[in-house]
Amino acid sequence: MTKNVILLVAGILLLAFDLQHKPTIYIIGDSTVRNSNKEYWGWGTLLPEFLDTTAVAIANHAMAGRSTRTFRKEGRWDRLDSLLKPGDYLFIQFGHNEGSKPDTTKQGYRGVLRGIGKDSVLLDWGNGKSEVVYSYGENLRRFVREAKEKRVNPVIFSMIPRNQWDEDGHVKRANHDFGLWARQIAAEEGVPFVDLNEITALKYEKLGPDTVKKRYFPGDHTHTNYEGAKENAASVVAGLQELQHPLIKFMTSR
Repeated sequence: MTKNVILLVAGILLLAFDLQHKPTIYIIGDSTVRNSNKEYWGWGTLLPEFLDTTAVAIANHAMAGRSTRTFRKEGRWDRLDSLLKPGDYLFIQFGHNEGSKPDTTKQGYRGVLRGIGKDSVLLDWGNGKSEVVYSYGENLRRFVREAKEKRVNPVIFSMIPRNQWDEDGHVKRANHDFGLWARQIAAEEGVPFVDLNEITALKYEKLGPDTVKKRYFPGDHTHTNYEGAKENAASVVAGLQELQHPLIKFMTSR
């Protein structure tokens, strides 16, 4: 069998696999994406209510308390990366746990450098162990590029808004820091961006702070109940619809 014939057969087999492969949406993020499903819920858990799961699978790998730094440091990304197949999708939403100065203290364990730069800091953990810490944007950049290498389709989301309000009656936005940096990396890498922060914030403003607190936030200003998580999942769907993303073909009328 000639080399050209071998390549042709391999190409046909690969095409057949792609046609038969049921795509999976893998989701990575923090507690606003996946939570205990008791008092607090994450939107990734409720996203299946809006999609035809007979045609597309959803695997929520988000974990409470994680940042872009610790999600990789703890080996969670490596485990997920081993599952990715061509034609799959990767949803990325981080931002709530990134804000502390990166160091080796308990407070700084999750922190990253601010912005989208490629600079880094080297942390000494003692006993010969060190860690290179990058910026929030660089961490997103690496997730996206490694997914693309496997012919996976990334989508970057800005973080859902907290139940925090300015004096003028508007929800505090993340459009000057983590939301902005998420948008910039998506543009730089040529991948879709859903401004989940803005979409949900506009919904909150229509309801007002008292109703939002009573309806969605049973405890703190960050973690939503079931209804809040479902509303955020609906915002994810709305953002994808606005982009006319290929995934809208899997959406149901729920």
